[in-house]
Amino acid sequence: MENYEGDEQVRVKEERKKGKSLWLTSLVSGTIASMVTSSVFVFGGDFIDQGKNSMNESTQTAGVEQTESVEKNRSVNAEKLSTSSDSNDRADMVESASKSIVGVVNLQEVQNQYPFQQQSTKSETVESGTGSGVIYKKDNGKAYIITNNHVIEGAKEVEISLYDGQKATAEVVGADALTDLAVLTIDASKAPEGINFGDSDSIRPGEEVLAIGNPLGLDFSRSVTQGIVSATGRSISVDTSDGEWELDVLQTDAAINPGNSGGALINTAGEVIGINSLKISESGVEGLGFAIPSNDVIPIVTELIENGKITRPYLGVSLASIEELPQYSLQNIPEAAKTGVMITSIESGSAAANGGLKQQDIIVEIDGTKINSAAELRKHLYTNKKIGDKVKVKVYRGTEEKTVTITLQKS
Repeated sequence: MENYEGDEQVRVKEERKKGKSLWLTSLVSGTIASMVTSSVFVFGGDFIDQGKNSMNESTQTAGVEQTESVEKNRSVNAEKLSTSSDSNDRADMVESASKSIVGVVNLQEVQNQYPFQQQSTKSETVESGTGSGVIYKKDNGKAYIITNNHVIEGAKEVEISLYDGQKATAEVVGADALTDLAVLTIDASKAPEGINFGDSDSIRPGEEVLAIGNPLGLDFSRSVTQGIVSATGRSISVDTSDGEWELDVLQTDAAINPGNSGGALINTAGEVIGINSLKISESGVEGLGFAIPSNDVIPIVTELIENGKITRPYLGVSLASIEELPQYSLQNIPEAAKTGVMITSIESGSAAANGGLKQQDIIVEIDGTKINSAAELRKHLYTNKKIGDKVKVKVYRGTEEKTVTITLQKS
């Protein structure tokens, strides 16, 4: 019998085959899809985990950098605050100290000629120069002002200009040409309090200082310049109205100009450690200013306030260095005498006259200390000796060496 399939049977078989094919296709597709989905998830998970780790590391690095940046900023800000604080403290100190710095005006009398008037001449007081001063203290209704002797020397009248614009006529209490110091007084009710004085012996080179004064006149009153102490223990030879002198000074590079004389050199604590006195102003020279140390100022000022003058031991001679003498007068002088000083005149009744010194004697030693100039002789007497002390003076009288003993008198 022939196996014959009808159209319907064939259709059913084909549909069954198609369905089976679809099922297999679906199964494979589902399996592949599942695998793909699983793979994507796994790799995606790794990717996400790695991303998290990468982000965490980035965040940690950023955190470290941010912390370092914050710390750096804090350090910079702290430094700025410290600098700002130091600057403000210094400005406050200068503002306070400046009130005790005054202008000092030297007024001198001049004669004016009026040829066509009955009174042909007339005296007039005019400004001769200006300088600075420091209010030292107030006592018994008076304010005491320290300045340089050369600021007020020759003055007919001295006028004080105060920080608030007030002016007052000053009285000269006393002055000393050799140490270049002077003391003035004004009514205490017009003056602010005095400024503190520090210990100049404790100052070291390199320490910061400020100079306060009136450079070039009162138009620049209470100007402040900054520098350091360049050296201590300097000795500068100066010519004064009382003769040559070796002035002990502090050296500074703080700008000191004409008009600063008598002003204050102060330390960072606002204490006066020197009275500005002079500068070297030769061409090509910069930053060589000098101040009288406070520890030298106070004893002189105290004596000026108490006595109105400085009393020193006195020989009573006029002197000239060997270099100043004409060559013909040195022909018969021994070699050992050529470094001394010659007596050119002797005051009658003086210690030198009473002790047996003579004109043209050449002084070479005092108490074993070699003497090379008049300034050295004065320095030795004024620093190491007192009135009434006996000194041994070695001299050459011609070619003969002699030693005489002299009792020092009051100047």
